Amino acid sequence: MKLAKRAEIDAFFAKPPANMVGVLVYGKDRSQVIERCTALAKRIVPDITDPFNVSLITDTDIEGDAGRLEGELQSLSLMGGKRLVRLKFFSEKAVLDKAVAASLKAHAAGDFNKDAFIIIEAGGLGSDSALRRLADADKNLASIACYEDETGDVVRMAREALAADGVSLSSAAMDIFAQRLPKERGIARQEIERLILFIGPGSHKTLNEVELQEFLGVEPEASLFKAASDAFGGRMKAAQAGLRRAFAEGESGPDAMRAISLQYNKLKLLKSMLEKGLGTKEAARNAGVFWKDEDDMLRQARAWNFGTLDALARDLIDADKQCKSTGMPDLLIAERLYLQIAGRANRAGL
Repeated sequence: MKLAKRAEIDAFFAKPPANMVGVLVYGKDRSQVIERCTALAKRIVPDITDPFNVSLITDTDIEGDAGRLEGELQSLSLMGGKRLVRLKFFSEKAVLDKAVAASLKAHAAGDFNKDAFIIIEAGGLGSDSALRRLADADKNLASIACYEDETGDVVRMAREALAADGVSLSSAAMDIFAQRLPKERGIARQEIERLILFIGPGSHKTLNEVELQEFLGVEPEASLFKAASDAFGGRMKAAQAGLRRAFAEGESGPDAMRAISLQYNKLKLLKSMLEKGLGTKEAARNAGVFWKDEDDMLRQARAWNFGTLDALARDLIDADKQCKSTGMPDLLIAERLYLQIAGRANRAGL
């Protein structure tokens, strides 16, 4: 069953129908996928970290053991009642996609433990995905696609978070803030949390647009996003130094991959806006470019071409997988990718 409207998704999360035995949550916005899956998991079992009642597996586990998923779906809860199986599925292999779909179909038909609920976190599955087609159509399963948040979603998310901590923005300030927030939900939430700390939790203060500018001018010096921008801007030494500084402060490989992917997507979006004929200011605003970074981002957009950017997509995916599945230090994987991108930027004239 495909869930698309916000109201029906909210209703499903509030009380999943009794006949449902699983849900597929997929999309390119990884943070939104994880956020939705975690929220739903908490509805299924009282403790999502309970190793006796919750099983966490990946596509790599299934690839190494063809019967692993079915075994987890057949297992009973040691405490009785609902058992939760969480599958992180980010493989692009059609054979694996079909194998998971086959196991899920059998589970939806009642062949396994009916009290086992499965939540599948997946990437941007195409319409040819057997897993996606099954979840869309089966009455005992649900599918939820996670697209980039619209401006209205961003504003609602920001207002709810601010109100929960007793602070707010004026209408004009909220318009400015929403335009500056990145589309990726996890990063947007980080910015909202940073704004709350800036205003003062529980202060009941409403920030106006003039006061907001002081916050917008505050950027962490060791930000991974600055390092990612330096990489795409051809500033090799700065990118390497920023990356190492961020890791020294506790950032990780997946964080570095998320930052470089955001910069990549933002750059492609900015180029698309410019090619559609939008003015530089409007294009930068629509692409979620921070006002202080507009000149540099426009310079990058003019230097990079879509062919070169598209060729980087596979490198980004491979580096992300390496951070999650190999024993190689995350910093070395990230550093190699950042320096590779900086080198290409130099060859592009940056």
